[in-house]
Amino acid sequence: MAIQPSGRQALHAIAAFEALKGFAALAALLGLLDLVHHDVRHLAIELIGRFGLNPDARYPSLLLHYADLLPGAHLQSLVLLGVCYVVVRLAEAYGLWFDKTWGEVLAALSGGLYIPFELVHLWHRPTAISALVLGSNVLLTGYLVGRLWHQRQAAARG
Repeated sequence: MAIQPSGRQALHAIAAFEALKGFAALAALLGLLDLVHHDVRHLAIELIGRFGLNPDARYPSLLLHYADLLPGAHLQSLVLLGVCYVVVRLAEAYGLWFDKTWGEVLAALSGGLYIPFELVHLWHRPTAISALVLGSNVLLTGYLVGRLWHQRQAAARG
C-alpha cells in the first residue's frame, strides 16, 4: 500500500518522538549508573540547597526519599529494565520511520499499554498535564490503530 506524504510525515514525527524518548531514557540510565558511585543523598541535599528549596516540601522530600532508596536498589534489574525500554523505543522509532507494519503494531501496543495507567493517574490526580499526556497518547494510539485497520482492509480487498 502506498503511503501518502502526510502519513509519512506523521509516522516520521511519531518515530522522532519515540527515538527522543529512547535516547532520553538512555541518558537517564547512564546518569543513574554514574550516581551509584556517589553519595546520592549528599548530592540531593546540595541540589536542594543550591536552589533554596525547603527540604520538607513535596518534591524536595521526594528527591530525598528516592536518593535514600538508590543505594539499596537492585541495580541489575533497573539496568535490565532500562535497556529493554531503550531497545523497544528505538526499535519502534526505526519501524515507524521506515514504514514497517511491525513498527506500527509495536507503537500501538506500547502506546495502548499506558492508557489504563494514565486514566487512573488522571482520576486520582487530575491536572492539565495528565490530561494532555492521556489525550496525546489516545490520539497517537488511535491514529496508529486506524492506519493498521485501513491497511488490513486494503489487503483484504485485494
